[in-house]
This record gives sequence, C-alpha cells and structure tokens, in this order.
Amino acid sequence: MATDKFAHEELNVWHKAVDFAAGIVTLLEDVGTDRKHYRLFEQVEASAVSVAANIAEGKGRYSTKEFIHFLYIARGSLYETMTFLEIFRRKQWVGDPSHAKLDTQGKEIAAMLKGLINSLAE
Repeated sequence: MATDKFAHEELNVWHKAVDFAAGIVTLLEDVGTDRKHYRLFEQVEASAVSVAANIAEGKGRYSTKEFIHFLYIARGSLYETMTFLEIFRRKQWVGDPSHAKLDTQGKEIAAMLKGLINSLAE
C-alpha cells in the first residue's frame, strides 16, 4: 500500500528545520549590504538547508545507526548556521529581533535533535 508521505515528513524536527531554513533564506533576501561577502550568504543558506536535508536523508537510510549519524550531521550544520547568524548580527546585517527569533528556533531544533538522538540510541 502506497503512503502519501515520506517518513521524514512525520518528524516534527524536520518541519521545524524546514521552517528555519525558509526563514534564513527570507532574512537574507532582505539583508542590506552590498553583497561583497556573497560567499558567506551562500554558506549560511547551504548550512541552514542542510539541517532539514540531513534529517530527511538519515530517515531514508536503512538503519538506526545511519539515521543517528545523519542527525549528528544535521546538528553540526545547525551549529554552523548559528555561528554565521552571530557573525551577521555583529556585522549588523541582521537586526537583533530577527536574530533573536532565529536563535530561539535554532535552540529548539538543537534540543529536538538531541532528544531524537538520545531516544534512538537507547
């Protein structure tokens, strides 16, 4: 029997990570800089998208061990994204309210990833 959803779509953390990535992309569309640092913008977009992508890829693997491995990669991408956001805040490319919202979302995703990893490792 065919299903209407992929397995990763049942994970709340994946939905939160997709929302987070979309928020990053939207934020960067509005950044008021001359974009001479465009590589940084590309990197933060890639790392933000990588969080959700690695959750999905891991869920599509054949073992719990592989899934956990990809969840760790997702967590690393999240930490990378949060570092870029802090740099952008310090450069004043991102305002404090936008940074605070994304920081809160990032911390929530980090906690959800930790919980999921811990539950799978038991």
